[in-house]
Amino acid sequence: MLPGVFPAVKKNGEAYYRASITYKSKHISLGSFSLEKDANLAYLLAGEVLTPGSPFTIDSYPNQCVLPLHKWVVLINFRDNGIYFKNPIYIKKRYFIYHIDRNTALKFDAEDLFYYAHRKILKRGGHLFVSDYGMQINVLSRYGIKNYAVPGRDYRFINGDDTDYRYHNIEIINRFHGVTKSFHRNNPVFTAKIHINGDFLVGHYKTEQEAAIAYNKAVLILQNAGFKKNYPQNYIDDFDEISYASIFQRLRISKKLLAYAESIGE
Repeated sequence: MLPGVFPAVKKNGEAYYRASITYKSKHISLGSFSLEKDANLAYLLAGEVLTPGSPFTIDSYPNQCVLPLHKWVVLINFRDNGIYFKNPIYIKKRYFIYHIDRNTALKFDAEDLFYYAHRKILKRGGHLFVSDYGMQINVLSRYGIKNYAVPGRDYRFINGDDTDYRYHNIEIINRFHGVTKSFHRNNPVFTAKIHINGDFLVGHYKTEQEAAIAYNKAVLILQNAGFKKNYPQNYIDDFDEISYASIFQRLRISKKLLAYAESIGE
């Protein structure tokens, strides 16, 4: 058997080969291969990558490489930084880079290192998420950004780089259901809308919290009228129950929406 190669057998009886290497007393799996020679090539290449003074970097990952990209990143990070992670993380000063694929490398603050070192980021349908206790959690949710949020409208990457997930680079514009922010004569205006058959205007309000409460009020009005759609409601922790109830009572809702609610019960 060639160096670094170990034979194995699948459940169906088919033979395959596993490659691994030991570096700084750490046993590192390099993957599984159909051919013994490919497993050995992975072992030999890993040895070259791990050699002190090696010219290989993350950016020099070959177009056709026997080692998967995530293994390549793991090896180079271990070589350069002396820390082993199973996930494709490369540590920089005050932040780290998580390599999803050849074209996608995400930047995160150092304080998130422990979280992503133990949770693999997956990319599906343009969304990034991790599996956490059996649930698929959107990466954006760690910043308080809702799943339905639209980039550019509800949040934005301040430096224009949508791969830079460092906290200082993410600005939340709209944090509540049905609420959007705009400006009138340089003053902020918060508009609440609710989707029925298209968007219905709930009203315009001076504060984001008032617009969020108005949206909740519109939901309650529609539900009390018999409208069956299950709307998410806004959780607002800025007020106690008495203050919330007072604002809820005084906020006005558009006459068009009230008329629609009345028509439901007729």
